[in-house]
Amino acid sequence: MSRWLIIVALFLTAHVQATCPVWSPERAEREIAQLQGQLAKWNEAYWHKGASEVSDGVYDQLSARLAGWQGCFGSVAAENTSLLPLQGAVSHPVAHTGVRKLADAQAVGQWMQGKKDLWIQPKVDGVAVTLVYKQGHLQRVISRGDGLQGEDWTQKARRIPSLPQKVDGALANSVLQGEIFLRAKGHVQQKMGGMNARSQVAGLLMQQDESPSLSQLSVFIWAWPDGPAAMRERLVLLSASGFDLVARYSYPISQFKEVADWRERWFTSPLPFATDGVVIRAGKEPNGERWRPAQGTWLAAWKYRPVSQVAEVRGIRFTIGRTGKIAVVAELEPITLDDKQVQRVSIGSVQRWQKLDITIGDQLLVSLAGQGIPRLDNVVWRGMDRTKPTPPIPRYHPLSCFYRSPDCQEQFLARLSWLGGSQVLDIEGIGEAGWRTLMMAHPFTHIFSWLELTPKQLEETPGITVTRAQLLWHRFNIARQQPFSLWLKALGLPLPSAAMKAINDRSWAQLEARDELHWRNLPGVGPEKARNLMAFIHHPTMVKLAGQLQILGISGFR
Repeated sequence: MSRWLIIVALFLTAHVQATCPVWSPERAEREIAQLQGQLAKWNEAYWHKGASEVSDGVYDQLSARLAGWQGCFGSVAAENTSLLPLQGAVSHPVAHTGVRKLADAQAVGQWMQGKKDLWIQPKVDGVAVTLVYKQGHLQRVISRGDGLQGEDWTQKARRIPSLPQKVDGALANSVLQGEIFLRAKGHVQQKMGGMNARSQVAGLLMQQDESPSLSQLSVFIWAWPDGPAAMRERLVLLSASGFDLVARYSYPISQFKEVADWRERWFTSPLPFATDGVVIRAGKEPNGERWRPAQGTWLAAWKYRPVSQVAEVRGIRFTIGRTGKIAVVAELEPITLDDKQVQRVSIGSVQRWQKLDITIGDQLLVSLAGQGIPRLDNVVWRGMDRTKPTPPIPRYHPLSCFYRSPDCQEQFLARLSWLGGSQVLDIEGIGEAGWRTLMMAHPFTHIFSWLELTPKQLEETPGITVTRAQLLWHRFNIARQQPFSLWLKALGLPLPSAAMKAINDRSWAQLEARDELHWRNLPGVGPEKARNLMAFIHHPTMVKLAGQLQILGISGFR
């Protein structure tokens, strides 16, 4: 599918859906002009040099963002002259209408209401073309261009073996519209994604030299303007003339469930092409002379959920972790990925943030990594205002903030969240928000002060019900009985997991008695790690905390 349609369709609705930036008119004009210029450069490279400098998804989403800004500030969308061929423009005998995108299942159901003789096809990911046959011979192949005019691709298209050069019967003098795509063997969209199929095809067709890779291309016909009135007849005739894919992948449907089922099947099953959704179309179409760009009311698309999305940075926040490392988080304009709303993404260290040069107003490409955790893939666009917040002074470290102080709130809270986790003391029913509630209500002095709370104090904590307070008291008591090794993890002892399993010490006194040589006898502990362990065990903060645990009656410290 060509890029012009994205801009036309999205401009009509983006100003309604977008959250408008708080910009002065002057800044809005500059930001819009800058993004408009970049999109024009990408278009130039894409359409006239066959090079894709950004992925199809990024281009489409930034085009939508531009349309949204133009809607917000009353700017008129510039004519997309850069999308037209620079030389040899050829008019389409029948205009390309493009296809309306339906946002979700509800929109699909509403669009289907009252319509009959509906068919579903996979939305093949490639580049749209017109095929013109005269007296049984392939006369011309035209790229979609702006839907009215395109570039003459006839000579390159003749080198595609699967494209019929001769047809007869009803197709002898016909105009066909379809998608030239990169053939694949067993392509599973769910696992393999789109692989930038559209850009690869465009690149092959626009290269100056004769590439042998053209033999990897094929065509999927999705429209026969002014052909036979009945869809079934069109499919039979197309298949008999060598366009067999459209018959194999076109099915009549009448209910939404059928649409959803085919969409899921084609998303998860091996296909000979990449797809990005499904197209629902009425079997009966208007006469070709009535077709106009962006006015194809008889067909619509339901695209797959994107695996990544472009999100705008709304804020930059610094966090201090359990070990004192400062991390940077980008607060985002909310986006949806795989039914999960994403409002922030971790950038990583301050050094990485500075290297990536990210600030408010920038556009980030975000996807979901393992376990649904948002991941920053790339910075796809930077705004003109490069003002950045100042990061905290790096004065925190693995032995800081075991005791609460005004400067230690964040690292102190991170330590509490860590020790209550399933891999440490496993205190169910309390997370970061719960620890914060307890910290605000009670005079915590060190990270084990929660062991000093009474049932009455828990019950009187604002925001905690009596039932939950009783459960917490029960969980805190269970934590008291956890083995000595887990209390060492709760303290943050920097011992490798293999060494933790091998150590036989059952008391803090035994650890204090170890010298450097004894530490080095453990697996994964070298000279430097042994010195660090010695320093940790004998640090005044650790000695003091061990004393606190002794007073609280924790096994191994008594």
